[in-house]
Amino acid sequence: MPVSPAMAEDLAAAITVLYEDAEIALIEILRKALAEGIDSPRWAELKLRSIGDLREAVEAVAQALQTDANGAVAQALATAYGRGRQAAVAELGALDIGRELQARRILPGAPAVDRLAASYARDTRPLYQRITRAVLDVFRNVTSRAASTQLLTGQSRRDASQRALNDFARRGVTGFIDSRGHAWELAAYAEMAVRSITARAAIEGHIDALGEIGAALVMVSDAPLECERCRPWEGEILALQGEAGPHTVRLDHAIQPSSLFARTETVAVHVAGSLAAARAAGLFHPNCRHSLGLYLPGVTTRPPHHATPGTTYEDSQRQREIERTIRQWKRRQAAAIDEKTRKAAAAKVRDWQAAARANVAAHDAIIRKPAREQIGQAR
Repeated sequence: MPVSPAMAEDLAAAITVLYEDAEIALIEILRKALAEGIDSPRWAELKLRSIGDLREAVEAVAQALQTDANGAVAQALATAYGRGRQAAVAELGALDIGRELQARRILPGAPAVDRLAASYARDTRPLYQRITRAVLDVFRNVTSRAASTQLLTGQSRRDASQRALNDFARRGVTGFIDSRGHAWELAAYAEMAVRSITARAAIEGHIDALGEIGAALVMVSDAPLECERCRPWEGEILALQGEAGPHTVRLDHAIQPSSLFARTETVAVHVAGSLAAARAAGLFHPNCRHSLGLYLPGVTTRPPHHATPGTTYEDSQRQREIERTIRQWKRRQAAAIDEKTRKAAAAKVRDWQAAARANVAAHDAIIRKPAREQIGQAR
């Protein structure tokens, strides 16, 4: 059975909910901190005195999130790695029961899982440090400028607070910069990171199992709505080890004649490069639809091309954008200080849900997934 990032999507989705729940909790903490006593003439003074309590509440959320997320990721990685190995076992079992039994006797490689878990914990550590700073920055900015804002613009502190909360709900906890220099907000980065690393665990489990029985080559599937990064690798043969560039090798046919006197047949195989090079170029990025299967010389054939008339990769990404916007407006609902603001945000949610339905209706290859429009629900 081929392996693909989709094999671990459910694991990543469940962990992403932890980050979204934390964001809602942070918005609620900040909303209550700003709204309390908002009509008092001493509001700004009282807010600055209460900043220690706010810091303590935010740090508690950040620490709980870090503990829960790291633990959940470690468990998800072990599960994903195991699924990848079982996919390899299924492929081998269809060919040779002896090989299947050999693969089953080999215990999962805990070092690979531990390495990935440690990498995730290290890469996301700055995220939790940023949470407290981001919330306190919003709080300080609103409270310190409330008096001058009212004098200069006539805007009430209630309006100023709501405006800051709306902005915070829209952007989330921002400021985290990845290794490529791209800025992320909390939930978006977490979703990308978790999807990426659980998919990697599934693929590593698969190729580790294949490598243990001497398999050397794999083939990439042809997937619908492929992106520019993946398209060059569709249907190509990749080496688990060895040369990174394109090359041709001659290998024994995977199914040899049973007679001892028959001549051994060989097959010329064009190898597009190494799996490591393909992944470095973007293959199996988060949300990638491609899969990877064992390649048998002379037996495995190139997969058929999946045409998607009237639908492009960009159309599918538009659906993802709409889903993110729906979740953003739902966060705005949570940040509303008064009923009028809450109703306005709810109306925006309905508008964007209509946009989601329209995009699906216009493209047969796109499926609406309402769970992806929810906050705090596995998708």
